[in-house]
Amino acid sequence: MPGGKGSKQPEWKLRAHGLYSMNWRRIILDEGHQVRNPKTKGSMAVCSLFSRSRWVLTGTPIVNSLADLYSLLRFVGVSGGLDRLEMFNRVLVRPIKNGDESATSLLKAIMKAFTLRRRKDMKFIDLKLPKLEEFVHRIDFTEKEKERYDALFLQAKGMMKTYSDKRNSGAEGASSAYQHLLEILLRMRQCCNHWLLCAERVTNLLTQLETQKTVSLTPENKKALQDVLQVQIESQEDCPICLDSLHHPVISVCGHSFGQECISKVIEQQHKCPMCRAELPDETVLVGPANGCGDESATDDLDLTQSSSKLEALVRILEATKGNGNKTVVFSQWTRCLDNVQSRLDNEKSYKYCRLDGTMSASERDEALQSLEQDKDTTVMLASLGVCAVGLNLTAANSVILCDTWWAPAIEDQAVDRVHRLGQTRETRVFRLVMDGSIEEDTLAVQADKRKLMMVAFSEKSNKRDGARSGRLADIQRLLSREVNGDDVQKASST
Repeated sequence: MPGGKGSKQPEWKLRAHGLYSMNWRRIILDEGHQVRNPKTKGSMAVCSLFSRSRWVLTGTPIVNSLADLYSLLRFVGVSGGLDRLEMFNRVLVRPIKNGDESATSLLKAIMKAFTLRRRKDMKFIDLKLPKLEEFVHRIDFTEKEKERYDALFLQAKGMMKTYSDKRNSGAEGASSAYQHLLEILLRMRQCCNHWLLCAERVTNLLTQLETQKTVSLTPENKKALQDVLQVQIESQEDCPICLDSLHHPVISVCGHSFGQECISKVIEQQHKCPMCRAELPDETVLVGPANGCGDESATDDLDLTQSSSKLEALVRILEATKGNGNKTVVFSQWTRCLDNVQSRLDNEKSYKYCRLDGTMSASERDEALQSLEQDKDTTVMLASLGVCAVGLNLTAANSVILCDTWWAPAIEDQAVDRVHRLGQTRETRVFRLVMDGSIEEDTLAVQADKRKLMMVAFSEKSNKRDGARSGRLADIQRLLSREVNGDDVQKASST
C-alpha cells in the first residue's frame, strides 16, 4: 500500500496503476468495524485510497472501546488534528474516560455531524419485522453439578488472589497465573453446560513454561499450545500488541497469543517476544488454532450418553416449540457442547437437524444452510457462534437457544440478528439458558453494563497493556464476587 511500512515499491509506482491510481467518486466501506485497528494493513490500505466522498457502514461502530471510532472517522475524512491517533486519544479518549463533559460534548457534535444512526427498533424505521421476545431461562444445578462447580469457583478465587499478588509485587509468573485463571474460568463456564466438558487442558504446559522460556514444537506441545490458544479465543482475549480482539490468532512457543499480523511485524523487526523477550527467530515458532474458525475438533474422551441440567432444559424447550413449522437454531461457543446436543437428538429420534461449525468444509456448510431453508422436516440447526455470528441469513428459523453466556454481548446479539432480520415473517423467540447461582447469572449484569457503557469497554491506567487487561480483570473480579455458602464450601473442599 502507498506509504505503508514495509512497502517494497515507492509510492509513485504504487499510484501508477490499480486501485490506488484512481480518484474514486465514492467509496463505501461495508462492515467498517473490520478496520477499527489503525495498525492493520487493511485499515492503512483503505485510508490510502483517493476519493471525493467516503461512507462507512457498520452495525457495531464501537466494539471494544471509544478508540474503535478513530479509524472510521479518519477514513471518512475527519480532520482538525483528530486524524492523528495521539491527538484523538488526548482530546477525546482519555478525557471521556476521566468524565470530562466538554470532551463528551465534542464527541456528540462530531458523531452528529458525521454519522447517520439507524436501528431496527426505531419506530420511524418500520422494517415491519415481527415481534422479538427474549427469555432468560434459569436452571438449577443438580447436587453433583453444584459440587463440581463450587470446587472450580473456589479455585478461581484463589488463582485470582495469586495473580493479583504477583502482578502488584512485580514477581515472575504473573502471566502464567493469568493463563491459569482464564483456564479455570473457562472450565466454570463449560461446567454450566455440562460437567463433563470442563476437563483441565493446559496446566502441564503452563508449568513447563514457568521453568523454561520456550517449549520445543513436538506434536504433544503443539497440541497443548493450541489448547492454550483455544482458551484465549474462547475467553475473547485481546492481542497484547494492538489491544484489539485476536485477529488471525496464533501462539508463540513461549506461550503468548497474538494477532498474526502484529507478531509477524515484531518478529521481522526484533526477533523477540514483546511480552517476555524470548527469542523468536522466525514465524515457524508460531502455532495457529486447530482450524481456521477457532472451533475445537471432535474428541473421543467425552461420554456423549451423559446428560446435564442444561441439556434437559434445552430438550424441553425444543419439545415445547415443536410443530407449526417452527424451526430453532441452537448456538454454542463450544463444538463439544454441540456434540452432546447432537447425541441427545440422535437418541430422541424425533428431530431432523443440521449442523454448522468451523470444523466443516465450505460445501458442508452450504448443505446445512440449504437443509434449514428448504427441507421442512429439518427443524433444528446446531450452530457455532464463531461461524454464525455474522454474515448469514437464518430467517428460516424463528427460535433461538443461546446455550452459553459471556460478558461481551455483541456476538450473541449478532447471532440473534441472523434470525430476526429482513425476511423474517414470524414472531421470533430467544431463550438464554442460564444456570442459577453461577458465573452465567452474574454475567447478565455485566452484559447490561456493557450495553449502557459501550464507550468504556476497557480502562487505561499505568500503560496500554496493563490498561487493556485491567478492564477485563474488573469483569473477572465482579464475576468471582459471589460467595458460596458454608455447606457449598465444605462440599467443594472435599472434592
